[in-house]
Amino acid sequence: MSKRENSKYKINRRLGVNLWGRPKSPINKRETRPGQHGAKRTKPTDFGKQLMAKQRIKGYYGNVSERQMRRYYQEAIRRKGDTGENLIGLLERRLDAIVYRMKFAATVFAARQLVSHRHVKVNGRRVNIPSYQVRDNDLIELSPSAKQLAVVLEATQLAEREVPGYMEVDHKDMKGKFLRAPALADVPYPVQMEPSMVVEFYSR
Repeated sequence: MSKRENSKYKINRRLGVNLWGRPKSPINKRETRPGQHGAKRTKPTDFGKQLMAKQRIKGYYGNVSERQMRRYYQEAIRRKGDTGENLIGLLERRLDAIVYRMKFAATVFAARQLVSHRHVKVNGRRVNIPSYQVRDNDLIELSPSAKQLAVVLEATQLAEREVPGYMEVDHKDMKGKFLRAPALADVPYPVQMEPSMVVEFYSR
């Protein structure tokens, strides 16, 4: 598992967007990038735009490592259909992303911690790999101890986002089903994501 070494909200300021749509993000008050020269405006090149598109997606899914992103890209190319759509589908199949989408955690980082601490079951089996690829109709459930955690109970009540239509969730029993990999248009991103530019970045 990759380690997040920097504050997650610095990602927002560096990319200039409220990546997760959270009300307490500092970008809501200060739009400049972190650092001494953060207020300096520069016109991005085509490479810069592609890089930013990649960084937005990597950051959104909890700072996915570069090695993992390249693996996702290679797998997306191998599959039939649009490579950008395939890339998003692979990222949305990550177990930590699904725990986050099901609102068992307030942030994708908290979801990753739930998984790595063995609080999540897939089809009745404990899985502690955040990047684990969930299949269609797999059943996701929290462990008995996790179902009582205050942070989990609070996360299910968050009004800032809804559970998307490509999964079913029962917050009473803290379990859900992943129905299918979504199309890009189905994913409730708070900001615009451009997987086609990510594909261009890696295909250079």
